[in-house]
Amino acid sequence: MAHLATWTISAAAVGGVIIRPRNWPEAWWAVSGAVLLVCLSLISPAHAVAAVEKGTDVYLFLVGMMLLAELARREGVFDWLAAFALAHARGSGERLFFLVYGVGTLVTIFLSNDATAVVLTPAVYAIAKHAKAPTLPYLLICAFIANAASFVLPISNPANLVVFGEHMPDLRTWLAEFAAPSVVAIVSTYGLLRWTQRKFLQPQIVATAVKTSLSVGGRLAGGAICITAVVLLIASMRGWRLGAPTCVSGLAAWLAISGVRRVSPWPLVANIAWSIVPLVAGLFVLVQAVDESGAFAPIIEAAGAHAQHEPMTLALIGGGVVAVASNLINNLPMGLIGATVAQGAQLPVHVMAPILIGVDLGPNLSITGSLATILWLVAIRREGEEVSARQFLAVGCVVMPLSLLLTLATFASLWALFPNL
Repeated sequence: MAHLATWTISAAAVGGVIIRPRNWPEAWWAVSGAVLLVCLSLISPAHAVAAVEKGTDVYLFLVGMMLLAELARREGVFDWLAAFALAHARGSGERLFFLVYGVGTLVTIFLSNDATAVVLTPAVYAIAKHAKAPTLPYLLICAFIANAASFVLPISNPANLVVFGEHMPDLRTWLAEFAAPSVVAIVSTYGLLRWTQRKFLQPQIVATAVKTSLSVGGRLAGGAICITAVVLLIASMRGWRLGAPTCVSGLAAWLAISGVRRVSPWPLVANIAWSIVPLVAGLFVLVQAVDESGAFAPIIEAAGAHAQHEPMTLALIGGGVVAVASNLINNLPMGLIGATVAQGAQLPVHVMAPILIGVDLGPNLSITGSLATILWLVAIRREGEEVSARQFLAVGCVVMPLSLLLTLATFASLWALFPNL
């Protein structure tokens, strides 16, 4: 009965995160589920605290990235990027689609997928309205590239830190595993998304000039992002954990730019969605409780056995299963489950890689597949736009399965050619 109660509470909490009954925040459901598990003695307080502590690196990473993203938003960096795309589109709706996709790719790679979903989306919406173009095709770019480009670098998605945790590979190993699959994921997602939107893109759009110059604060914020990217690349090359360098960089940029501009730093802090930190902490506790109930033991045993004899089959099937499952329970808890199984079965990096691809790319199927897509939905609703689950699924059914198949096939081909990669 205790195991059933653990599974029921955890499932209900995750369901609340995805569905958000009564529009209560996602963090409320995750934290409430975790607290209830502790109160009912389904997980000990000590184990719950230990589970929360597992996510320390993720929390630090999120704090740093949220500070940098909000700085860039406040100082107009994202508006400048969107205006740059419009200026160089030269009146072509199709060229604007390509350029916005390129901007979204860069933002995702260096500022994480959540920044693309939350901060770039309003800027893209404003530019599309200015160009008198249909907004939906350009808004969809922000949702799909936020997932498709999220495994180019370890910093491109907080889920990457969740999946690998303390076993994060160094940058050289990461690029060897993910560089080619990332290119395939980005290119195939572009082609398929472009095809689904071909009827809605106007050949000609309004090409009136918009402000494209960056303020002093914008240049400082852009410089801070570039410096942070270099710091994190060096940290990744040395195999260091990424949370502390990201947090220190974000804090330093926040204080320095506030000082240079002689403005109070506190209004910026008030605009950040801090609830994502307790949300992730609550999910760590939920997954830990389910793990202690023994629910993952058969999966860990089977994965360990197949990893010895059929590693490629395990990796590719695992990637596909995780991709689909991410749309059922969201990719953040799915990433935690994948990490728990992978660490329990002691899976090597090249077996875990397709699982990470499934966690990152799989959510392009549904509107609730990833936290980034949920945040994107909130962002477009603030602009008065609405995308139903059915609308998103109609596009996702075309884009995700084919791009995932091509990406996993690329990984499998590399593995076959270079088994000791």
